[in-house]
Amino acid sequence: MFDRLQALAAEAQGRHILDLFAADPDRAARYSAETGDMRLDYSKTHIDDAVREELLALCDRADLAARREAMFTGAPINETEGRAVLHTALRNLDGDPVEVDGQDVMLGVLEVLQRMRVFAEEVRGGAVQGAGGSFTDVVNIGIGGSDLGPVMATLALSPYHDGPRVHYVSNVDGAHIADTLRPLDPKRTLVIVASKTFTTIETMTNARTARAWMQDGGGDPARQFAAVSTALDLTSDFGIPLEHVFGFEDWVGGRYSVWGPIGLPVMIAVGANAFDAFLRGGQAMNRHFRAADWTENMPVMLALVGIWHRQACGHPSRAVLPYDQRLLRLPAYLQQLEMESNGKSVAMDGSPLSVPSGPVVWGEPGTNGQHAFYQLIHQGTDVVPCEFMVAAEGHEPELAHHHRLLLANCLAQSEALMRGRSLDEARQRMADKGLTGDELERQARHRVFAGNRPSTTLIYSKLTPFVLGQIVALYEHRVFVEGVILGINSFDQWGVELGKELATSLGPIVDGETGTEGKDGSTAALVAYALRHRD
Repeated sequence: MFDRLQALAAEAQGRHILDLFAADPDRAARYSAETGDMRLDYSKTHIDDAVREELLALCDRADLAARREAMFTGAPINETEGRAVLHTALRNLDGDPVEVDGQDVMLGVLEVLQRMRVFAEEVRGGAVQGAGGSFTDVVNIGIGGSDLGPVMATLALSPYHDGPRVHYVSNVDGAHIADTLRPLDPKRTLVIVASKTFTTIETMTNARTARAWMQDGGGDPARQFAAVSTALDLTSDFGIPLEHVFGFEDWVGGRYSVWGPIGLPVMIAVGANAFDAFLRGGQAMNRHFRAADWTENMPVMLALVGIWHRQACGHPSRAVLPYDQRLLRLPAYLQQLEMESNGKSVAMDGSPLSVPSGPVVWGEPGTNGQHAFYQLIHQGTDVVPCEFMVAAEGHEPELAHHHRLLLANCLAQSEALMRGRSLDEARQRMADKGLTGDELERQARHRVFAGNRPSTTLIYSKLTPFVLGQIVALYEHRVFVEGVILGINSFDQWGVELGKELATSLGPIVDGETGTEGKDGSTAALVAYALRHRD
């Protein structure tokens, strides 16, 4: 399926991206996609018309249109678990019918959303209070998708944050919850426990610690705890009243769940109206993804660029580089979204994949990254395709000069990756500094930039709740398209299970209750070391 594409990739190594621009004055327009106030530019890649035609053919061979419709209409496309995949329904604010097993799920979705709105506004307005009065702080306890999504969104929407302070605890390392709770008032803190099954060991360990802290400090857990869970018996046993429990269905995976009750701390932070705008942005991207032709379809083209770089060109990693400090946690969020979804080694039928699966996804905001790892991106031996994103306008008009500098840096980096600097140009620079002979040659070679390195740029008007919703949904659909083309299930995550099972079995061993019989020599030695050095 990928042979022709890989052959085209081999041919592409011999041409320069700049030559593609020289041959086609309209390249930037022809190799971009737009929706609303958002533009995806993928012209700074080696993709030409022949490559794009072959990439688009992959969509037809994989029956992408039918798979897309199956997802939106509630078919059980998560085949290894026999489930529908309907995170898209959580942002279906207009309530168009979506059926699972013959039942329209939208009534339940909108009912839970309305309960969230009421609760969030009561917390924000003081109608729901702690033992010491109105809530000043909210602590969300979760892990994985129950943490990364709301953490990312809360930071991204900080200009709209006018509710209580919101904190997130995920790591079972006691340092995380201890450092988070230490400055807070246990009588005026709301704790949200986010675990669908209410059995996630890291989350429940932290939840019990938070409950003890609250009780010891004079707080009232019965009033000051809420849960995002479907395990109503376990939440009741924990002491959380039913009116403080918000559930979601098994057709919403954790890494796709920020749109629903997992987003409750975000709604408390920014208010129901701003959260609705976030949902509207996601809904708008849903509609674009379902309606736009492939070449104008932003998620499809972003996915095809990813397929080109990973499966055709063989680049093992992808850098996500938001030039927005408030998108600090977006690379980590997208890392989970991509790597947990498409980090597979077998196709849907269980046969081994014939090509690499998803890339390693990593990144940091610019301009910080420029002073950290951009050295490797520009002059390292591996090509790292980069995905830049930046707003045309910032939120602080009095600091507009900062944003102009930020935007200039973003655009300069993508240009520098493409343009590079030749040895002759580097020699001239050293000659201008007065160097001659062998020293000129030596110094010049250190200043050569290979260039011809690919990047995409996502530019948007301003990071509003609506635009954030567009961005998150864009990447969700991108991952879906890549998974369909690879023929894998993007919606299970069996790879997280084995380590969790072994951790459970190791619990009594590291507690010193049982021996290390049956464990390998390394694990046994490490346990012995830990036991010897324990206080």
